[in-house]
Amino acid sequence: MTGRIGWHEGRGLAAMMLALALPEAAWAQAAPPPPPAEPAPPPPVPDSPMLDPNAPLAPLPGLGVDWPDLSKVAATGAEDATAKTDITELTRYDYRIEGIDGITDALFLQRFNGLSALKAHAGDPSNAAQIDRRAREDVTLLQMLLRGIGYYDARISSSIAIESGKPRVTLLVEPGTQYKLESVAAPGLASAGDQASALRDAFAVGVNAPVDADKIAGGTAELRAQLGERGFPFAQVEEPSVVIDHATGKATLSIAVDPGGARVFGQVIAPPNKLFNARHIQQIARFKPGQRYNTTALDDLRRALIQTGIVSSAEVKPVEGAKPGTVDIAVALQPAPPRTIAGELGYGTGEGIRAEVDWTHRNLFPPEGGLTLRGVAGTQEQSGSVIFRRNNFNGRDRILTAQVALANLNRPAFRATTFSLSGRLERQTTIFFQKKWTWSLGAELVASDERDIIEATGEPRRRTFFIGALPTSLTYDGSDDLLNPTKGFRLGGRLSPEVSLQGSTFGYASIQFDASGYKSLGSRVVLAGRVRLGTILGAPRDAIAPSRRFYAGGGASVRGYGFQAIGPRDPNNDPIGGRSLTEFSLEARIKAFGPFGIVPFFDAGNIYTADLPKFSDLQYGAGVGLRYYSSFGPIRIDVGTPINPQRGDPRIAVYVSLGQAF
Repeated sequence: MTGRIGWHEGRGLAAMMLALALPEAAWAQAAPPPPPAEPAPPPPVPDSPMLDPNAPLAPLPGLGVDWPDLSKVAATGAEDATAKTDITELTRYDYRIEGIDGITDALFLQRFNGLSALKAHAGDPSNAAQIDRRAREDVTLLQMLLRGIGYYDARISSSIAIESGKPRVTLLVEPGTQYKLESVAAPGLASAGDQASALRDAFAVGVNAPVDADKIAGGTAELRAQLGERGFPFAQVEEPSVVIDHATGKATLSIAVDPGGARVFGQVIAPPNKLFNARHIQQIARFKPGQRYNTTALDDLRRALIQTGIVSSAEVKPVEGAKPGTVDIAVALQPAPPRTIAGELGYGTGEGIRAEVDWTHRNLFPPEGGLTLRGVAGTQEQSGSVIFRRNNFNGRDRILTAQVALANLNRPAFRATTFSLSGRLERQTTIFFQKKWTWSLGAELVASDERDIIEATGEPRRRTFFIGALPTSLTYDGSDDLLNPTKGFRLGGRLSPEVSLQGSTFGYASIQFDASGYKSLGSRVVLAGRVRLGTILGAPRDAIAPSRRFYAGGGASVRGYGFQAIGPRDPNNDPIGGRSLTEFSLEARIKAFGPFGIVPFFDAGNIYTADLPKFSDLQYGAGVGLRYYSSFGPIRIDVGTPINPQRGDPRIAVYVSLGQAF
């Protein structure tokens, strides 16, 4: 006996399995008996009196399973085979399935356990009718699931017996032979040319494979995906067709494919809008005209457009290109609210409270020309700035920034009132696309009125500095996560040649090197370490503006100490900074329970007057931190103490911020 069936991808697994089960109606049933003779008409019934609503119901028909008298079993330990209990009596039951030990398909067992009516109510008080109905439902479920993995001749029976004083339902399964594919055909696939072989391999269902609905559906989905990845934007894949032969226990599979012709990318097409023109969208895209078409590039472009923050929805689809052999990309955008207000709040011992508020219009100067007004109010910092920022400037994730800022800093080492003009072009990394290499090129003009202490005499002084700088940086990120890395490493370098005018003109260069590494120790512990080295070459420390020197200590440096509190000090016991820097950190990030983690840490570092960093006379700090792993990154609370404090250092330091320490 043979049967022919088909399924569509959108109908879901249950529909596919039911479709596979349809041809079994004929073979699974015994030959039907001849129809019974027409029964004689019933004798006339005299008029019946009105029913008494309080009268008991007549006995219900049998359920097909003798129901034991549990009261007699409980009293005597034996079952009276002729006795029946009341159908409404409640009892608890057990169940078991026999005959499926040879089926190793984990998904089959997982689905049965998730859908089983007997399992869902095991342990609940139930009456005879409920238990019988659940057993019948599970028989049907098993038949459907078995046919979904190729067992078309499965026979399943159910029975109930008393064991240990309560009913036990047994489902006895005889799976039979698992049907295999005798042939697999993909008519039309040969027209894909040199891609045909790779596309056939992508289907991944071959001769002698079981007739497995999941694998066939997965192969169909992968074939569609690979057609899009290999340059066929208009490919059509029909529903797979399976023919079952019960006489031989074999099946044939056919899936018709129309590749529709290979294409290369043409142009981006976008209707007029207030957000982006087609040229800017092409700059965001990771594909170029003339490259082979692939659907991943379209998905990437769609996500990148949403990631700009000024697009609420984006439709990106292929259309026939204006030139033969090309496919143009039609983009339709819906705008999102362009304005945002953001805030940040932090605290650190020695640094005090710092609150920041930003107002941003992300597309005031299209395309993606944003304006930000920023204000900072804190114990040691008060500042305001106006920032122009153009995202995706002449390329994906290239950011052009210009800033005007006025700041008043009141640090333990100095007081500075600074006006600055700066600009920067950089390639950034993002959570959406974490990059291996990032860089920045900048320029800065600074006028700063600064007050500090003369180291030799302890007398206060006030100087005005005019500084020009060309800061540059290059970073390699080999970690697995931008905000919460668990493995890999990062390397970064920063170089800032600077010219300073204070009495006379002189130049120097500030250089800093950073490295960090991450190692998972099991599933719950990550060991993390970092090192930072810095030097200023070309000028003595006292000639360099206090705000441009190196400092150490605080939540992002050596924890346990106050902000910028480590290093040489003046006669008033205030830090004065230095020309070189050495820092080390080591911590264990331990997942404790739920979204919370514990982080013991050990830090070390110092500031030196010499131009080259040293590894002696280090200040050490240790402590423990609490992490809350939120959806937008870890929230950090660290409590540290100095191991070899200097005079005036606090015994306990607390730091609160967003993100890991490094």
